[in-house]
Amino acid sequence: MSSLPSSNVLSFPPADCSEANQFFSNKLGYETDCSDVYADIKAGMNNFVLLDVRSEEAFNKSHAITALSMPHANISQETFSQFTPDTVFVVYCWGPGCNGATKAAKKISALGYAVKEMIGGIQYWEDFERYPVNRHAVNAQS
Repeated sequence: MSSLPSSNVLSFPPADCSEANQFFSNKLGYETDCSDVYADIKAGMNNFVLLDVRSEEAFNKSHAITALSMPHANISQETFSQFTPDTVFVVYCWGPGCNGATKAAKKISALGYAVKEMIGGIQYWEDFERYPVNRHAVNAQS
């Protein structure tokens, strides 16, 4: 009987290298991160539309620069009729604990548009990376 502890990491052996390469290549087709999005924005690359899919209220409090507001519940053929069929979208929501961006990406891809999810959401954009945000003043009602 061995006294060596078993490895949690290797309790399932690593995937075959070619299978792993295909998996990670596919994964990059579905997602991007804050760093890549911000680098493209800084470089003037406007080959995608950045969509904040949280509520309009959350968007107005703080959103990534260049982002448009499109709450995922509002995504439809009608709301997307303003975009050409070759438009590429990058969607984000609150952060890792939120699946709003995944819901949005599912709807957008079902409409026939290319889409990637920005992993980390506004939480990583603003709190961890400290990239610039826009804020809109909330009108006070008297």
